[in-house]
Amino acid sequence: MKLADLDIIVTAPPAPGWGGRYWIFVKVTTDTGITGWGECYASTVGPEAMTAVIRDVFARHMAGENPENIELMFRRVYSSGFTQRPDLTVMGAFSGLEIACWDILGKDRDRPVHALLGGRVADRLRAYSYLYPSRPSHKLPEFWVDADMSAESAIDLVEKGYTAVKFDPAGPYTIRPGHMPSMSDISRSADFCKTIREAVGDKADLLFGTHGQFSTGGAIRMGQAIEPYSPLWYEEPIPPDNIPEFAKVAAALKIPVATGERMTTLAEFSMALRHGVTILQPALGRSGGIWQAKKIAAVAETYNAQVAPHLYAGPVEWAANIQFGLSTPNLLLVETIETPFHAALVRNTLKVENGYVLAPTGAGLGIDFDEDLARAHPFTGDGLHLQMQESPVSYHERNIFEGGAPSKD
Repeated sequence: MKLADLDIIVTAPPAPGWGGRYWIFVKVTTDTGITGWGECYASTVGPEAMTAVIRDVFARHMAGENPENIELMFRRVYSSGFTQRPDLTVMGAFSGLEIACWDILGKDRDRPVHALLGGRVADRLRAYSYLYPSRPSHKLPEFWVDADMSAESAIDLVEKGYTAVKFDPAGPYTIRPGHMPSMSDISRSADFCKTIREAVGDKADLLFGTHGQFSTGGAIRMGQAIEPYSPLWYEEPIPPDNIPEFAKVAAALKIPVATGERMTTLAEFSMALRHGVTILQPALGRSGGIWQAKKIAAVAETYNAQVAPHLYAGPVEWAANIQFGLSTPNLLLVETIETPFHAALVRNTLKVENGYVLAPTGAGLGIDFDEDLARAHPFTGDGLHLQMQESPVSYHERNIFEGGAPSKD
């Protein structure tokens, strides 16, 4: 069996658009006619340029190869052009293609991917969700800075069975280096934690999200303000380009530090573990794929650390996260995005029940991908999947930030 053909679909989710402006799906077919699906979580260049990168990586390093030889193909890509170091764009391309290889291998053997990764260690996975608007009264963009609305959304998730909720009221992430948060951002963040904690009590963990926007000192100030409400984690408090600084943040706080959505390959995650990070959040469509994620989780075990794969993408990366999670003993949580479009793209083969993701029953990734639906929603915009704010944070006026891919009307 050899990898033979590649097709790429760039899909734009309809409103509300949770998961980014577009998703890049890859369809890989073998010479025996088996099709595998993957998703590339990479957005440093636009979709047209990214499509060219994906085609180049496939043609140069994977076409004609046995899909079993994942380690060999990874080494080719990781070493491409005399590099051997993390590269978000190239490794993002490979990651989606690698996921497709696992889908192929599972279908060829009529087994779910987790059965090929050491087998299942759980029958269901504890899940969390961002706090999205859940009631007619939750209007945008005000929702993102209103603690009472977010608390109502948290209550709605708890009633659905969720035992962890994530929110990020800490102000904008910008193209500038890490900044000192404004006092209003600190006050709002503490108010969010207090209000949501009072609303859910001990029925749910609080996951405090940021996007690497703070200086080291600023991250410590923000962390100390929210510490009384016992968040389960403090996510990406500083930019990912200076990993040793995480040690200072971790040492100054009692909150577990989490990071990883912008990191790629084992080298960066290993360094994060050495500098105080205790929860790793690889995005499998960027961090090297499923096999590299298994390596990352194994190294985390030696630090008594846990993994919680990141998801701000489409349902194919979600499916990869689930197969990875089912076979990973030090899994903490998996992220979900429950929208009708996510569900429809995989014909409802991924299910969340009472706050847990159920193990898919099908072969490969366990999804039934609706190719026609994906093609019926092409991306026609000019933005990237996510974008950072160019203007600096305000210290005079209230910061209202909708995220890097604002929802559509």
